[in-house]
Amino acid sequence: MGGRQRGYTLIEVLVAFAVLALALTLLLGTLSGATRQVRWSADAGRAALHAQSLLAQVGVGEVLQPGRSDGTFDDGRYRWVLEVAPYVDPELPPAVTVDPFAPQMLALQLTVTWGRGGARERLQVQSLRLVQPDPDTGLTL
Repeated sequence: MGGRQRGYTLIEVLVAFAVLALALTLLLGTLSGATRQVRWSADAGRAALHAQSLLAQVGVGEVLQPGRSDGTFDDGRYRWVLEVAPYVDPELPPAVTVDPFAPQMLALQLTVTWGRGGARERLQVQSLRLVQPDPDTGLTL
């Protein structure tokens, strides 16, 4: 028996397991971050679709008037707030007289939030609408 048997020592096996555990931890952390990004992307895309749908319906079949309204989508998962106000062009001086029968430009600001409603969980869309007044009542349509 001139030769000595060669094998791994207990310390070498423990070091190998520690390196493997560290590599798996880093890999799983990366996959977890990717999963969060995919989820955020899906939520933001769905919020954009809800916002587009809501803006397409605003003022259709109803009188569009300045004010604030709110509601929810998907059983409360997405919350929205719509603010409608007369549009004021910052480049033009304020009008002295306003014709109640002239078309009026309204500014719409829609905010859709989901989750906790933080900065990354909020979508804000702004739009303008030209509305014609109703000749009988003077209200905008």
